[in-house]
Parts: sequence; C-alpha cells; structure tokens
Amino acid sequence: MKNIIKYAGGLLGLVGMVSLQSCDKNFESTNTNPEATAKVYPQYVFTKAEYDGTTNMLNFLLGTMQYTTSYNDVAGFGSKYNAAQISQTYQAFNDGYPKEINELSIVIKSVKNESPLVNLYAEARIWRVYCFSRLTDLYGDLPYFKAGLGFDSLLFKPAYDPQSAIYADMLAELEAAAKSLDASNKVTFGASDLIYNGDTDKWKKFAYSLMLRLGMRMTKVDANAAKTWVTKAIAGGVITADVDIAKMSYLASGQDINKNPLALNLWNSDYIAQDGSKNTEGGKYQDVFISYMKNTNDPRLPVMSVVWNNGVPDNTPTLQKGMPATLANAKPANFVTYSEPNPKTLLLMNSPRLVFTAAESYFLLTEAALRGWYTGPTASSLYQKGIEAAMRQWALIGGTAGTIDAAAINTYVTANPLNLGGSFDDQMKQIYTQFWVSIFPDAQEVFASFRRTGYPALIPNNYAGNATGGKFFRRMLYPTTEQTLNADSYADAIARQGANDLLTHIWWDK
Repeated sequence: MKNIIKYAGGLLGLVGMVSLQSCDKNFESTNTNPEATAKVYPQYVFTKAEYDGTTNMLNFLLGTMQYTTSYNDVAGFGSKYNAAQISQTYQAFNDGYPKEINELSIVIKSVKNESPLVNLYAEARIWRVYCFSRLTDLYGDLPYFKAGLGFDSLLFKPAYDPQSAIYADMLAELEAAAKSLDASNKVTFGASDLIYNGDTDKWKKFAYSLMLRLGMRMTKVDANAAKTWVTKAIAGGVITADVDIAKMSYLASGQDINKNPLALNLWNSDYIAQDGSKNTEGGKYQDVFISYMKNTNDPRLPVMSVVWNNGVPDNTPTLQKGMPATLANAKPANFVTYSEPNPKTLLLMNSPRLVFTAAESYFLLTEAALRGWYTGPTASSLYQKGIEAAMRQWALIGGTAGTIDAAAINTYVTANPLNLGGSFDDQMKQIYTQFWVSIFPDAQEVFASFRRTGYPALIPNNYAGNATGGKFFRRMLYPTTEQTLNADSYADAIARQGANDLLTHIWWDK
C-alpha cells in the first residue's frame, strides 16, 4: 500500500508541487516495502497460521482449572479471578483475528478455486475450524461468517454470529473438508505443515476428532444434533493411535516463535531462575492438583512435577506439595518446598504442543458409549485405553524423562477402573476428573469440558477482590475496543447472548 500525502494551502501547496516534481519518478520504489510481496505463497502463510493457532492460548486458565497458582496478584486472574487482571481475558480475541483467522482467510482465498490444491484447501478449512472453535468456546457469539474480510472487502465492522450458527457451520465444514481430502493427490503442504507434514489420512482423522469434540459440546443444548455429529465422527474415524496424535513441532533455539509457547511462557514468567525460590510471578503447582495425584498414586506426578531440594530438582513423589490458592501478596517462608513444572518435560522448548490426542478421543468415546451412541467396545475398556494413552503421550513431550513404565501404567489402570455400578453422573464425574489430569497442560480444553460437564468438581476460589463474587467465570470478555470500533455488531451480540460479563453463559453451556 502506497503512502498518500495530501498538501493543502498556498505556499505549502507550491512547495509540495516543486518537491513532487523532483521525486515523482522514484515515488513507487520509495514507498514499496522491499520485504513484502504481492504474491501469496499459501504454504508459508499456512505455517504461520499453525504457529499462531497453537500460540494463542490463555495460559492463565492453568490457574482456573487449579493446576497452578501464585502467592501474589501478578498472575492472579487465573486462580483468583482478580478484578485488576480482568483484561487478560481480551487476549485470545485480540490475537486471533489479526493473526491466524486473517492468515487462514488469505490461504483459503488463494487455493479454494484451484482444483489441484484440494488438499491445501481442505486442511486450511480444518485448521480454521480448530482456531475458531477455540475462540467461540471462550467468548460465545463472534464475528465468523464475515470475519477476515478487511483486506478483500474493506469490511472492518463484521457482524457477530450466534454461536449456534457458528457451530452448525464448523461441523459442516469439517464434514466437507474431510470428504474432499484426496490421498491420491500428492499436492500437499508437505514440510510447511508442522503438524502432519501434509499427511491427508491424518488430517482426515483430525477433522473427525474435532467433529467428535464439537458434537459432544452440544449434549445439553441439542442432544439430537450432538448424537448425529458424534456418530458421524466415529464412523469417519477418529484419532485413537499414538502415531495419529495432532501435535505441533517446535525447536529448542532460534526465534521465540519456533519454541513451545507454553514452555516459553512458563519459563519467562516464573521458572527461568531454576532454583525454586526466585519465581518471577510467584507461581507453583496448586495444592488441589498435586494432592489429587498423590492420593491416587498417579505415576505421572514425577514426570510433571519437581521440588527444588538444595538447588537440585527432585521429582520424588512423596516430596511433591502444591501451594494454596488463597495466599495473598506475601511470599511464604516455605515457598521453595512447593512443587513446580519439571524442567525435563513441561519446560522443554522443543517439546511438541499436543493439539488433539488419542486420550481425548477415548474419553469422549467412553461418554458416547455410556449414552448408547457408540456400540462395540465397552465404556470400561475405552476408559482404560484413555488412561493408558494419556500416560504414554508424556513420552512425546519429555522423551526418556516423560516415559512411564508399562507396569506402572497397568497398576494404575487396575486400581482405577470405571465404576460400572454407579449412576451415569457418577461415571461422568470419574471420566472427566480423569480427563482433567490427562489433558493437562491444555487447560483451555479442560475449561470447556468443565463448563459442559461440571467435572472435575472443583471449588471456586473466593479470593478478596475477585471479579466474580467467588464463582467460576463462564466466558471471557470482549475487548473494550469492540465497544467503540464495532459498536453496532457488539450491541447486537449483547442483546442476543447477554451482558459482556464473566458469568454470562454461552450457547452450549447450560
């Protein structure tokens, strides 16, 4: 885009004319960015969209789901709902639209009408659903159908669409994209696809796995539609093998965008000193999480957690201890004795970000079996497979340090079978409490599951000065800029969905 300079007024105008005469022949070259190109290379833009889509996470939800906490208010919104930190809830919205949503619009426009590029189009559509699903599950109604049209159509004030309509379209997109994937067509994103390296069969499983996730989201608001989409997903084939896990690859060095975003955030915000004491934002694991794992003799505990003992990270299970979320702006004298992330697993910059795992599929399939929507494997066997897969996946994250012995896995599974004699609600509690442990550190997905199912049965933190009256918040807030820059669309969304409030329930959260 060229800079346009308007001159007005007598002498200023004359000076401008003289100046322009002397430089007009160089105007275009002077005002062209040498680092930019007018041509779209979809594979490069898609790589960036994958990076941005997996970076745009609300890490403070680790505190909300009671994995972590801090003794001060610096990172206090997540575990304490601190009103002074409420602007943290704007982050995903503010980052999502100019980055991955806009980038995917560019990719889709460049490939959708090119029949040889059918796989590129399908995979971009699937990734767009993933990115939009994460946003709408946080905020509810959103600009969706008209989003990303600023460059094309100068549409800078897109309407907000009802979440019910967004869900209907996302599910239809997944179905159409999955069916259009063509393994015989060798034109793929290839190495530019950092998740599957262009493997169309794996992208298809990812699409149907997302369909399973989104279909199950609707159980309380539209059970018939939920059943329809869940059964379609199962028939299409979801991720159940470790080799098919959707994971984003990263590097240990180089630019920050190449590093695991969660590890980078945790490292910089709290654990860079690596001594258990000088944690920048006062963060540690929360007592609720560590106590649960200790009480169940979970073999994942030493994989995830360490205590710094005389300057050395010690993962001995008996030493692990979580910090209370009620501490207020005073570093406890025994701060160093509390558990924090294991630097050999969770803090590795080159560990992959697990986007969709076999464990998640198995837990969702367990629920489907309980509802009578999936026949064949028993709910009990599916639940067991979910636990086993969840424990195996730590080897992907931490290599040798993340590998859990098969005997230890078997011991845990044997000691924690699905309660077949319990009620449906008893079984749901068991499934989604295990889900809470197994999907960590993807707190955003656990936050969605928690709102739908009510499990795990966490107790909200009624911290002094919190923004919710001691209740769990149900959604994120639209940024304040939306009230001024897109006022009419914003007002329509509020009238339809409810107040832009942390306690307003989104469509599927009933």
